[in-house]
Amino acid sequence: MIDAPDGVRVTARDKEVGVRILVVSDIHANWAALSAIDEPHDLCLCLGDLVDYGPDPLPCVRWAMRHADHSIRGNHDHGVAQGIEVGGGHGYRYLTGLTRQRHWSELGVDERRYLLRLPLTQRLTAHGKRYLLVHGTPRDPLDEYLMRDPETWARRVAGIEADIVCVGHSHMQFNLVADGVVVLNPGSVGQPRDGDPRAAYAVIEDGRILLKRVEYPIEEVVARTEASDLPEQAKRLYAEGLRLGRLPQAAGPPQGRTV
Repeated sequence: MIDAPDGVRVTARDKEVGVRILVVSDIHANWAALSAIDEPHDLCLCLGDLVDYGPDPLPCVRWAMRHADHSIRGNHDHGVAQGIEVGGGHGYRYLTGLTRQRHWSELGVDERRYLLRLPLTQRLTAHGKRYLLVHGTPRDPLDEYLMRDPETWARRVAGIEADIVCVGHSHMQFNLVADGVVVLNPGSVGQPRDGDPRAAYAVIEDGRILLKRVEYPIEEVVARTEASDLPEQAKRLYAEGLRLGRLPQAAGPPQGRTV
């Protein structure tokens, strides 16, 4: 298991590139899911959205500060770091609006600074491959919501100087080739939306991409949320999403831009 980080801030490390890469995204303050990942690796890539929704923002941000060699900003990281208020009484906008200020308050100065300083994109080279990391798409790194659509992805990666584009945001796990570029979405660690409630992530080993899942104690996360002072409607919405591994019907379908 991954050890829970202590209170000492450790920045992302500059290490020699290894041959086994752990890729995680969309953790959303779900420490139980994140800590269930037990994968040896030489390099860790984090594709954003450490916060909002879940009960444990602090250990998740501290984990990224210590373990992620390359991290980028997700739209929820941006919203919490910038104190962007979210209106609306429906679905996940409603849940975001309730948890955002709480998460800002629960983070310390170092964790807030970490979120504020996360870049929108990062580039690196590993095992002879050029990587581009974005949360949404290369056209709109924060907000564009694109599913497994090779034709649209081909337009988004046209002219991109990269062999592998790693993305998150949609909470949908996939690996496809578009216009000669590999597009990898490891899925969501903390809140999958593809019908499989297990934590999703990816491992790249010697250039081979492995899409992986791991079970974690969902009911423990639900119990922690039930013990909070969130409104009952929010508790039900969050618990149903975790148990189903998808957006509850009440939350509505994903739109082009999300919060």
